[in-house]
Amino acid sequence: MAEEAAAEVIWNKETVPKVMKIVSSTLPQRDLITLLLVSPSIHRTLLSHPSLWLVLDFHEMSNAGDRLVSALSLPRYHSVKHINLEFAQDIEDKQLENVKSKCGDSLLDLEILNLNGCQRISDKGIEVVTNTCPKLKVFSIYWNVRVTDVGITHLVKNCKSVVDLNLSGCKNITDKSLHLVADNYQELESLNITRCIKITDSGLQRILLNCSSLQNLNLYALSTLTDEAYKMISRLPHLRFLDLCGAQNLTDDGLSCIAMCKNLVSLNLTWCVQVSDVGVIAIAQGCRSLALLSLFGILGVSDRCLEVLSSFCSNRLKTLDVNGCINIKERMNQWWNWFTCFLRKIKQGNSA
Repeated sequence: MAEEAAAEVIWNKETVPKVMKIVSSTLPQRDLITLLLVSPSIHRTLLSHPSLWLVLDFHEMSNAGDRLVSALSLPRYHSVKHINLEFAQDIEDKQLENVKSKCGDSLLDLEILNLNGCQRISDKGIEVVTNTCPKLKVFSIYWNVRVTDVGITHLVKNCKSVVDLNLSGCKNITDKSLHLVADNYQELESLNITRCIKITDSGLQRILLNCSSLQNLNLYALSTLTDEAYKMISRLPHLRFLDLCGAQNLTDDGLSCIAMCKNLVSLNLTWCVQVSDVGVIAIAQGCRSLALLSLFGILGVSDRCLEVLSSFCSNRLKTLDVNGCINIKERMNQWWNWFTCFLRKIKQGNSA
């Protein structure tokens, strides 16, 4: 009996907590909180593992501002590292001010903040929240037309360690913001400025000059940029993902410079209407690690560039989109003999 009792003690004190930690680490936040209510022992066990309480996820939730304040007031969230408020409702500047005044100390270790779709947040809100997050590394504020260069000024002033920045859809930021980012975040690894329509060559050139560590660059729907900026993408030796969809002024000269990015894995050239076989061949010869290439809607490419792609990118290329490329004449069954060894998926939209 004594041995059984001792074994049960070990089971309860050692085995159960270990199993609970393993299981709980895979649970969504809502289920984890529910688990706290099962029993006092489970409650104590879960709270004894700080690593379980590093994320607050209120994406798409109502009353997210009040929920955030309530959560951050609890001791278990005093070292939270990741807050997701993507498309959360009722997030405004005043909620962020409440967070700062009531539980700002809980954000001192925050590294990831997602404010995507929180359109009621202005430059004032950016000032308030960044002032409490000195260790922020990842900041995303997609689809916010209220944020201006003033908000980005607060960001770079208060948060010195940002390496991942998503400003997609922030249509009121200008080159001034990119100059600030380039001058303050030289270790930047990921930048998304999709549909930032006030950006010109000047802003992008400063980024490309200063931020040589970039691995992901999203320039989707920036039709005013020119080859003068695109050519400088060649300065990014670590670049792996590049989205140039809608780059109407990109020519073969610019694309030939981009071909110097030897580590490029994903390249989106959808609707790059001035590109021809010449530019794509340069990419094929220079970027031999490509796994994804989109040539969607480009009329200047033909069978010739596919021949070169088959010769130089045979080891890695998995997805090739040639929908709308009406000058690619060969039918799929003819090209299949060339690509079957390395393409897992190929899109062919024209009927030849």
